[in-house]
Amino acid sequence: MRMRKKKHTYERIQACSNYMNWYEMIEKGKPVHLEIGCGKGDFICGMAQKFPDINFVAVEKSSDVIVIAVEKAKNLDLPNVKFVIADVREFALYLEPDIFSAIYLNFSDPWHKRYQYNKRLTAPSFLETYKKILKPDSKIILKTDNKDLFDYSVKTLSSNNFKIEHKTYDLYNSEFIDGNVQTEYERNFVAQGMPICYLEVIVL
Repeated sequence: MRMRKKKHTYERIQACSNYMNWYEMIEKGKPVHLEIGCGKGDFICGMAQKFPDINFVAVEKSSDVIVIAVEKAKNLDLPNVKFVIADVREFALYLEPDIFSAIYLNFSDPWHKRYQYNKRLTAPSFLETYKKILKPDSKIILKTDNKDLFDYSVKTLSSNNFKIEHKTYDLYNSEFIDGNVQTEYERNFVAQGMPICYLEVIVL
């Protein structure tokens, strides 16, 4: 569902401008993890709280969505998370190779129609971008409620030089649930009793 246009989005983001200096995260010498499509920021803020020795960068295309995440990080006074308003492939153009130690793909748009598959965040063209910006032996971690997207992702990742480490169609009844940080969508899906698919791969 499309996010409703919010009032004073630009001004609100400007009031949190120190949370938009993403390049600072890369310059600090700590491991840097990237979330693509951060939504309202529950996941990235939760991860930043849980892992203070890791720096986090969250990318989101919609300013009307990311403003909520940025304000959330500011209210929680999180020094180890920054935000970027951009398409991930455009963002990657400004990056040197081997920047990130992990990428999170949480409940990405499944783009149901076959002719839209190239828009999926696990389409081969996106995977080439990830290979550029990920360090060797780094991880991509994916969660989704959509089994079709999950099976597609398993196939594309396996055939594009990523090694599957962990895979389950039911995260909440698996050994991988320990330490899980929820997204906004995930909390709603779990409340409805919907199974969550989980995939963890390593770039070779």
